This record gives sequence, structure tokens and C-alpha cells, in this order.
Amino acid sequence: MAQKKSDPNYKVIAENRRARFDYAIEDDLECGIMLTGSEVKSMRIGQSNIAESYAAVEEGELWLVNSYIAPYDRAMFGHEPRARRKLLVSKKEMANLWKSTQREGMTLVPLVMYFNHRGMAKIKIGIAKGKKNHDKRATEAKRDWGRQKQRLLKEHH
Repeated sequence: MAQKKSDPNYKVIAENRRARFDYAIEDDLECGIMLTGSEVKSMRIGQSNIAESYAAVEEGELWLVNSYIAPYDRAMFGHEPRARRKLLVSKKEMANLWKSTQREGMTLVPLVMYFNHRGMAKIKIGIAKGKKNHDKRATEAKRDWGRQKQRLLKEHH
């Protein structure tokens, strides 16, 4: 996410912090999301969550399943908070996603949902492999050692 900090439209809405802990992310892809007006309004005030959601390829379409966007109280026409939302990708990308999930046993994990520099809602999907418990422990040990190393370097200077 090499965006400028001064960009007024760029804003992270929701982040899946556990994704990188639970999965080994091999590749990522930016997708558009089909939303209604009340969903966009709710996202603008930061009321959404993608922590327990996932993406799935079904009948040639990509869907975001189990994501949460809180109801917008001032909306004339409301929306379902946990509705399946269609993700927009090109046919070529769709074919690659289908191949990686069906043939290679990968999982599509939402990493971050944000408004891009044009103010459009986007979601970054990670093509990932699930980690086993020993992999998670190894990742945690490596992270702890990195912190400890930084602490030791800071003490000696």
C-alpha cells in the first residue's frame, strides 16, 4: 500500500489482522465490491469487519462471504449486515482464482478493505495456504526473536 499519507480519499476501512498469522499468503489481488448506498455510508463511518469472512468462486463469480457491514440508521433503504457481496475481477483473474482454489487447494482470504485514492471501495484478497499449528508457532517465535533483537540493539546504542 504505497499510498501518500496526504491523500484525503484513501482510507483503510477494515483489516484482517489474523490472516497473516493463520495463513501463508502467496499472492494478493485488488477487487472492487458491489455495494448499495447504505453500505457505503456505513463503511465511510468505519462500521465494518472482515475478520471472519472469506472469498469464494461460485458459478464463475467471486463472492465475499460473511463480511459484516453495520446497518446505516439514517438510510431510507437498509441492507442485510452479513449479505454475500459480489467482488469484481477480470475474467482472466477469475480463471486464476478458480484454478488456485479448486486445483491447488488454496484459500481466498480478505486482507484489507479500503477506499482507494478515487474514493472507490476496494478489497485486497490474499491467495493463501492454511498454516498448521507448528507453522504458527514458528512464525510467532521468529517475530519474538525480531523484537528481542531490536531491544538488544537499542540497549547497546
